[in-house]
Amino acid sequence: MAQTDADQEMRDAAGGAEAGEEIVVEKQRLRLLPGSSDTAASFAFEREDHTLGNALRYMIMKNPDVEFCGYSIPHPSETVMNLRIQTWDNVSVFDVLRKGLSDLADLCDVVEDKF
Repeated sequence: MAQTDADQEMRDAAGGAEAGEEIVVEKQRLRLLPGSSDTAASFAFEREDHTLGNALRYMIMKNPDVEFCGYSIPHPSETVMNLRIQTWDNVSVFDVLRKGLSDLADLCDVVEDKF
């Protein structure tokens, strides 16, 4: 019987773990979708929905270097959120995503402290 990719991934992550020791493996939840460039890219966030999508879109659109940012949930029964970002000139879409995620985390910290 052939091993699945998930089985192999778990074995690789376990490394030198002892038998019976619990190992937590978190699959990567963010993928870069095909057809991306430095100034326009689409990302797929696994196990995310409108909660993150709308908040992240709002934070990214506040950046003056962003031409467009939108998100979609391809199907209600799938837990995937797609995010598309386009930037002006030579601004890196990856830097914009990092800044948007950081700004959103900072905003959540402020809300948590106040309430």
